[in-house]
Amino acid sequence: MTTTEENEHWIEATELTQYRQAVQDVLAGELDEARFQALRLQQGVYGQRQEGVNMIRVKLPGGVLSPGQLGTVADVLDNYSELDIASVTTRQDIQLHSIALSDTPDALEKLAEQGLTSREACGNTVRNITACPLAGVCPCEHSDVQPVVDAVAQRFLRHPLTQHLPRKFKMSFSGCEADCAQGLFHDLAVIAVKHDGKFGYKVLAAGGLGHKPRPAITLEEFVEESDLLPVIEAVLALHHRYSDRKRRARARMKFLLERLGETEFVEKYREELQRTKQVYARDALPEANWVTADETVKSKISATGAPRDALQQRQDGLYVYPVSLPLGDLGVTQMQGLVALAEQYDNAEMRVTQDQNLMLLNIPQEGLQAVKDGLHLLELSAPAAGDDVVACPGTWTCRLGITASRLVCSELSGGESDLRIRVSGCHNGCAQPYVGDIGMHGEGRRINGKLIPHYRLHFGGDGRNEGEIAVRGPEVPVRMAPAAVKRVSREYESKRQAEESFRTWAQRQEEGYFAKLLQDLTVISGPDSDWLSKDFGETEDFRVLALGGGECMGAKHDVVSANFSEAAHEREYRRVFQLAKKEDQALDCSEAIARLVAQALLHAGGENVLPDDLTELAGKIAKQTNAEQDIAESLSVFIEEMKVLRADYDDARFEKLANAQDLWTVLVARACESVDIQLDVQASLPEVTQLVAMGEEKLQVPA
Repeated sequence: MTTTEENEHWIEATELTQYRQAVQDVLAGELDEARFQALRLQQGVYGQRQEGVNMIRVKLPGGVLSPGQLGTVADVLDNYSELDIASVTTRQDIQLHSIALSDTPDALEKLAEQGLTSREACGNTVRNITACPLAGVCPCEHSDVQPVVDAVAQRFLRHPLTQHLPRKFKMSFSGCEADCAQGLFHDLAVIAVKHDGKFGYKVLAAGGLGHKPRPAITLEEFVEESDLLPVIEAVLALHHRYSDRKRRARARMKFLLERLGETEFVEKYREELQRTKQVYARDALPEANWVTADETVKSKISATGAPRDALQQRQDGLYVYPVSLPLGDLGVTQMQGLVALAEQYDNAEMRVTQDQNLMLLNIPQEGLQAVKDGLHLLELSAPAAGDDVVACPGTWTCRLGITASRLVCSELSGGESDLRIRVSGCHNGCAQPYVGDIGMHGEGRRINGKLIPHYRLHFGGDGRNEGEIAVRGPEVPVRMAPAAVKRVSREYESKRQAEESFRTWAQRQEEGYFAKLLQDLTVISGPDSDWLSKDFGETEDFRVLALGGGECMGAKHDVVSANFSEAAHEREYRRVFQLAKKEDQALDCSEAIARLVAQALLHAGGENVLPDDLTELAGKIAKQTNAEQDIAESLSVFIEEMKVLRADYDDARFEKLANAQDLWTVLVARACESVDIQLDVQASLPEVTQLVAMGEEKLQVPA
């Protein structure tokens, strides 16, 4: 992924130049911070808890990176960060913290040289796509899903449908029914399956963690390979069209499923799928290479797809060597050492995993001891029993962090059973506590007039397709959390049935079991208050800081921008349907464009309750101001022309109408931007600048 041709899929030099100019403008006080925030998040530059510095989130679809790319990450960290820590995340990103805003353009450009992008790693768009980290080498897989992951990531990067989604959208891809990419809690999950002797995909949708975690539903039990792309876009279109844009806290797909109910949710998905199947009739994802799975090694692979020890690959003589990264951290020297180690072997690759670790791939058997010795010199090693402990940044850098989630982890262990411990600093659950063996998320509770930091405990979760959301346990003061984890672990080891998994053991306990087991750890007496009121690593009493909210929700929703984005998507469909001689569908797209753009203009003018009827919209626009008369008249002309084309379609006449409509869209955008100077919808507009420069102010169509 480092050739010039491959880089072009991920990198656009002009947008990096525009970002550099925007940084200069905001630092000079010439660009409003609110408008800059949207651009900054679009480029994956995230505000931190600390003022004046930022985090850059580097997207790695499927967790794949080359030694050269890791070397570049090390260089960026060394040259621009105040810290010597790069962090692997549970979404297979790499995050670089504490970078001055003025240095972010240089950092992004340096990453781009190696084909690394942070574009759309934040904000209301398609986030980094996760996948089984063993894709392509796993003996258990039906197919290597990584080429499909790359193709999907490329297709929806900068895609008009994904630039102004109601909220972020997360996808996962797994190469077999084991679902190591944890599809249970994703907005969309794709799982390669063998069904009735045929290979294809199972598709899940509308799962989610955070507030009110819920498992995904099975949207498609089996999908032919050729239909996968239309299915993905149909789910994205469903989210864009129907998810709640007014209440960001309820704008995820899981809340849309809750609001509509499963029956109506699936019906609306089917409606979208009818269109996308026609649009993508000639497009396809890379053809899958289906193979016979060897299920005998499944016991050696963890719930997140990463082995806990060296694992023989599907390719003879080659091995995967896992590397444990405590809390996902890597320093500059360690990264440089890993690069040197990998470069000793032909075709060595790297993957980062959802459990915040790293793997070296394509290591020959005779090189395993040398890898082990080389890691030891870097103060790294393969995973060991008990160290499967994952944490989000918490109060270290996150504006939403309530507790110091990283600092408690030094006191936690999964024990001899190697339980998966997941610790989040707030209920948003970035460390995935709701699908760990033992999970916990930070909260603040006032007891006897004193604010005490607590962890809400969760037990027996599993994020895979056939898994479950964890059982909700009691709250314990943060200082008691290590004792609680140790007690539950010992209880499991002493009370479980033969070969019983922690998940099965935890899920079968009667309600209130864990509250009773840990009851004494939840009691706070007066003498304990001072000690318990301090979080790990803190000398002052605990408090929850009001930092104006985090940026994980992206910039404030803008209905106007969202409408122009969807209009751009309809414009693309209009072209496809026109070329395919599907006149009715092409006309439907033109009507949708007119409706979306007209509603955007009225919304920019302050109207929130808007009709869908085009004639009513034209009337409302005409009443706004004299400045909108030409736009209203043009819309009326369009309505009449559409009636003619519905009765007697003529392709040449429709082509002229479509061109005129594109010009009209640009003119409406200009009118919207004159009302709101912070609005910027240029990326969603058709390329008709020459016509606009000529001053054509009305929609011109044939008589």
